[in-house]
Parts: sequence; C-alpha cells; structure tokens
Amino acid sequence: MNHRLQTVIALLLAGLWGAALGYANLNGGSGLLDRMEASLADIRSVVIGATPPPPVVSIVAIDDRTAAAYGYPLDRATLARLVSAITALKPKALALDILLVDPGPEEGDAALTAALAEGPSVIAAAATFARSSQEVTDGANDPLAAIPEANQLLLPLARFAEAAAVGIVNVATDQTGTPRFIPLISRGADRLDPAFPLRAASVALGVDPTIERDAIMLGALRIPTDIGQRLPVTFYGGRGSIATFSAADALDGKLSADAVAGRIVVIGSTVAGGGDVFPTPFDPVMPGVEVMSTAITHLVTGDGMVRDHRMRLIDAATAIGLPLVFVSLIAWRRSAAGYIIIVLTLIVWALLNLSAFAHGYWLSAALPMAAALPPALIFGAAELWLDRGRARHFAEQSARLQRIEAPGLGEWLARDPNFLAQPVRQNAAVIFIDLSGFTGLSEKLGPVKVSEVLSGFFELIDEEARAHGGAITSFMGDGAMILFGLPEPADDDAARAAACAVSLCERTRAWLQAHAGFAEKKIGFKVGAHCGPIVASRLGTGDRQQITAAGDTINVGSRLMEVAALHGVELALSAEIVRAAGHDSALLQVGRMEGPLETALRGRASHIDTWLWRSRTL
Repeated sequence: MNHRLQTVIALLLAGLWGAALGYANLNGGSGLLDRMEASLADIRSVVIGATPPPPVVSIVAIDDRTAAAYGYPLDRATLARLVSAITALKPKALALDILLVDPGPEEGDAALTAALAEGPSVIAAAATFARSSQEVTDGANDPLAAIPEANQLLLPLARFAEAAAVGIVNVATDQTGTPRFIPLISRGADRLDPAFPLRAASVALGVDPTIERDAIMLGALRIPTDIGQRLPVTFYGGRGSIATFSAADALDGKLSADAVAGRIVVIGSTVAGGGDVFPTPFDPVMPGVEVMSTAITHLVTGDGMVRDHRMRLIDAATAIGLPLVFVSLIAWRRSAAGYIIIVLTLIVWALLNLSAFAHGYWLSAALPMAAALPPALIFGAAELWLDRGRARHFAEQSARLQRIEAPGLGEWLARDPNFLAQPVRQNAAVIFIDLSGFTGLSEKLGPVKVSEVLSGFFELIDEEARAHGGAITSFMGDGAMILFGLPEPADDDAARAAACAVSLCERTRAWLQAHAGFAEKKIGFKVGAHCGPIVASRLGTGDRQQITAAGDTINVGSRLMEVAALHGVELALSAEIVRAAGHDSALLQVGRMEGPLETALRGRASHIDTWLWRSRTL
C-alpha cells in the first residue's frame, strides 16, 4: 500500500471519527465527553478569573447570625416579617428560594401569604426525576421536545401559589456536583413550569417568556439556550461575589434601602450545615441561593454563556476539521518541524477557544481534542512504525548493494537512483590487477578451493580499494579493475590510485607467499595504472544493470599489465599518471622507478611513455 493511499484512508477514518463524535455532541453529548468538558470549562473559568457581576441582584441570606438570633429554619411568621421588611424597600422583585410544600401554623401561613401578595414575588417548587441525571436529547423542531419529563413536582401550598409566582429550582450538575445548567422549563405530566430564575427575571422585567427552539425570549431580550432549554451557568467568582446581606439586618430594620431598591432580591439559606451548597471552579461550597442568583443575573442582563445549537455545530465542524488538519500535517511533514506545526496549531486553537469562552461563547474543548488527538496519535505512530520498517528495508537494501556494488557507489546510488542513467565523460584514474598462471592451477585445485582462494584475493583488493577511495567496477575471475574518480572526479585521484597500486603490489606479494605451493607453481601477478578521460555509464536494462567505464584510458590501463609482465616487474604505469600523482607520491617512498620508456601497446598504433616500478624489498 503506497503512502498516498494510506493517507487517504487515514483522512477518511479521521473524518468519520470526528463526524461521529460531532453528531453525538449535537444530540446531547456523551458521559465521558461531558466529564472532560466540565473539567476544561473549570480550567478556562479559573484562567479567565473572577469578574464583577452586574448590580441587578441582591441576596438576603438566612445565615448563621440569623439562625442564632431567630432559630433555624425560620418560622412562617418570622419569614413573613422578613418578606414585608424587604418589600417595603421597593425591590424590583422578591424571590424566595425556600420550598413551602407543607402547612405550618395558620397564623404564620396567613401572614406569609399576605406578605407575598404585597409586591411582585416568586416562590420555589422542585421537580424529581426517575433517573439521577436529567438526560436530554435533541428532537424535532418542537422547542419543547428535548425537555425531560419529571415524574413528580414538589409544589408550594395553593395559598402561597396564589399570592406569588412559582418557579422550579432544579439545577443540572455534572458528575462532580458542579452546576452547569439551569433547566429553564420543566415538564410535568400535564403542565409546563418555568425555572425559578426565569420566573424571577420574568416578574422583574414585567414580561412573559416566549419559548423558541434555541432560545428564551424575555421581551426584546433573547437568551440563547442549550439542548432541552437549558441555561449555561458560569460563575462570577467565589462565594459572596453577588452582593449578600444578612436576613438578621433586615429583620432588625438595619438593611439599607440602597441594597434592595430597584434590584431583584433573592432570599435563601446560607447557614452552615444547611446542605444547599454546590462546588464551583472558584469555591467548593457555593450556596444554592447564589447559584440561583447567578442564573437570574444571566437572564436579566443577557451576559450568560452562549451554548446553543450554533455552538454545537461549530464544535462538530471543528471535530471533523481538526483531525483532518493534524493527519494532513503528519502526512505532509513527517519530521520534527511537522510535529511542531501540529503543536502550534493546537496552541492556536486552544487560544481561540479560550478567547471565545472569555467573550461568552462556550465552544467545546473536549470534543475537538477527543476527535483530533486519537487519529493523530494513531496515524503518527503508524507512520513512525512504517518509516522504521522502510528504514530497515532500505538499510538492508543498501547493505546488500554495498556488498555487491563498488564501494562508495552503493551509497551514491541509494541517494541518487538516476546516477549514470545517462553516460558521463570525465577524467579518472584506473588500475588493473591480474594473477599470472592461476588459470592452469585452478584446474588442479577444484572449484571449492578456487572459490576460497579467489575470495581471499577479492577481499584483499576490496580492502585496498576502500582504503584509497577507489571503486571496483569489475572483478573477473582472477583479475579486477579499480576506478578513481567515481562518483565524482577529484584532484588527488591519480595520487590515490598510485598509492593503491603500490599497496596492492606489497599485499598481493605477501598473500602469494603465504599460500604454500604458489611459489613453486610460479603464480604471480601484474598491475597496470593509467589516468585520463573515460566514459562512465550503466550497462543493461531493467533490473539487471552494471556500472562500468570505457574508452582509451581503460584500454591503455589494461595493456600496461602486459608491459609489466614483459619487463618482469609487478607494476607498469603511464607517464600521465606518474606526472599527475606528483613527485611526492607513494611510488618513490617504498620503491624505485625506471623510465620513461617509449612503449608500443598491443592494438594501439601510437606509442606511450611508461614507467616501471620495483619494490625496494626485491
């Protein structure tokens, strides 16, 4: 399977994975994603930090001081006095976050009924569900389709409900108990009820709410909502961020009118051990009354988070697009630079997500990460594994090539497969070496022994060729040709060729002496060396090709072996290579030179000047 097809398959799978997660998120998400998103939402809230809330809501708290002075819970008569005292200070609306589901003493209940009727007021009810979590799923275009149905409503006594508006105080929390949403509409078997914050905002603004598919309208104010008409809740800070005053001061006539007048006042319990507390990103024990007050502030001012169908569509698009980008980057740049680009892309996306959150747009952080990271990591790991496999394959191929091809040429061919695809004319130095009298001996030695002897001879030649930077382009039986100047010519080709020729003479002589019987069989060797222009090329087609060299320089080099044999020396060199090697070459360091001699070569009309080299040890 080629890399392009692998990339296409990876892109397709990554897109399908992102689309599946995006579709699940559009229809309510999943438990794991919701848990991840809750944690990431807390992190973003903490990074952004606390912000001052708009001054539209005040809390009158039944706190520890009130409980110490008036008992807890407050009796209905004392609660009636508290409501009357606050109403007298002209609040925009009064919301009582206390369930009044059971009758009390008649005198107290009558007093509280009268107090609630003195001004615009809201009292609390609650809903219970068969399941611990209020699951919602997106439905048709019916704006009420996704609202979960409660199996029981805890409603206030009818006399209180006649004196004040009623709102449901339910809160949708995550697995840690942190409030994330307020269900703005609650559905019973035969009724719909607004949430406590929505009812308080509606009474304060003097308008009835209108339900749309992704929003609640309060007059001209449009409040975007999430699936199931839920209002996202984000907190301004820790406990006490919303202005809070003690109910004891109100009962004692010490509550300032400035704390109440023109505001929505929410009465609720903050007494220690009261149980109505929630963890938030800023505070582990946020009173429930402050959660309700935060939601009321969002509704009245419209400063809450936008987490509606449009945001979820953007999330779904990001869940598809981000993994495609990551996989494409990995396929495009499988290197450190490519992974740096991926990290930078992730950082840019995270900063954009954080900026959107800071400006009131709740885009999912968990969904794109869950969609992008697994495909990127899996594809990246697969690419690394495949690359390592390719590297091993190429290393093995290169090793085989080095064992078969000329030293140095194998590496060059691995880097440039088109090397010598077209013939190249250039200068080079050439050495020919051949064993003398070995053909007759090989008939007596047998094929196995001949192979062993020639293998040792080849290793000797190979070691010297490598040591001096030459390339064995031909090894035929008991002889070899070595070129200096491939893959590229160099100024010292002749000097290295001369040094190699001298070393070959010394080592071959010692090698022959080490083999018993070679001396008496008169096995010897001859070497010829020349330099000049050659034509280097490949011979053959398809999978069977051989790098070789041709031209007059090659022919002269080969004929110089005959000159060496004719004069009884080991090495014959042309005057050209002696001159090119320089006066300080290895030729004079370990041997002596004779010449120049005007020499006729077989098959060549013109004569050339030659030199004969003899070892000082002979």
